[in-house]
Amino acid sequence: MEELNQPKAFCKALAMESQKIILSYFRSEIKIETKFDKSPVTIADKKAEEIMRSMILKEFPEHGIIGEEYGEQNSDAEYKWILDPIDGTKSFICGTPLFGTLIALVKNDNPLLGVINLPALNQFLIGDNLSAELNNNIVSVRKCEKIEDAVLLSSDQLTAEKYRTRDGFEKLIRQVKLYRMWGDCYGYYLLASGYADIMIDPIMNKWDLAALIPIIKGVGGTITDYYGNDPMKGNSIVATGGLIHNETLKILNQ
Repeated sequence: MEELNQPKAFCKALAMESQKIILSYFRSEIKIETKFDKSPVTIADKKAEEIMRSMILKEFPEHGIIGEEYGEQNSDAEYKWILDPIDGTKSFICGTPLFGTLIALVKNDNPLLGVINLPALNQFLIGDNLSAELNNNIVSVRKCEKIEDAVLLSSDQLTAEKYRTRDGFEKLIRQVKLYRMWGDCYGYYLLASGYADIMIDPIMNKWDLAALIPIIKGVGGTITDYYGNDPMKGNSIVATGGLIHNETLKILNQ
């Protein structure tokens, strides 16, 4: 859609500027703070969100912003940018390159654009619900027709037990071909680019999930909350290539 041409280009600019900041701190000695929810945060998270907020306010002053580190502003705006400067801060502080920046543009809470940018891997993935591009190349999910042939990913197995049901998750693990914890946004990147078949996060915030929706839909996959509902109205994600989505949900919720 032509109306998204300018925002798409702007998404790339946001990703590249935040990437410069993030990489300048990667694998360096930085202070690690602990937030109220016990999750870690660093100067890289804060500075990356600050630069993106500044750019948005300059380019689209009428738009709203929701960011993990600095909250919401212009809450009544029709269009809002939802930002997670470093999704996978634990990976970042451990020197692991499987972290990324999530950027979403929503209109009246409906996601229009989503970005997963992986700074340390130089991978820029953007989707608009209809298609998705990885470093300017069209990508799509692979066709997995059986749970037994699936590669399953998650960010943290313990969250299934804490927030959902342990038995269903463990049953799914036993049924799939391969299970790995290559999680956070990197897991969705693998699903979207055809290297995995199921990605699950039993608990998420809006800044964790909004960007994923236009990407997974754009690559031809299916994305819902843990119970098959609109992910924007929930606090969890189950994403698949599509053909095994209903069966995945059934096993999880037994």
